Amino acid sequence: MENWEDLQKALIEFRNLRDWEQFHNPKDLALALSIEAAELNELFLWKSAEEADKEKIKEELADVFAYAILLAEKYDLNINQIVMEKIKKNSEKYPIDKAKGSAKKYNEL
Repeated sequence: MENWEDLQKALIEFRNLRDWEQFHNPKDLALALSIEAAELNELFLWKSAEEADKEKIKEELADVFAYAILLAEKYDLNINQIVMEKIKKNSEKYPIDKAKGSAKKYNEL
């Protein structure tokens, strides 16, 4: 699969074949996304980044993406468009001349 739309279609087909859409309301998708992100974080707890299990990272990251894609579908959001809009917004908040090499928040630059 080469793009978000193909992934979204595959996820929707998977979900629909199992009659799971009834459980996929926006609130529960957002909660599932948060829980999967926490499970991803847990893989790094008390270890260096190099010690984390790459296969488990792959699985948890896939879950994070899957729930985010399904949540975008619930609100009919175009993933490419909303990410590009966010990049544009952040480029205004973090101009290169002030933000390059800095981890400061935009209001501290």
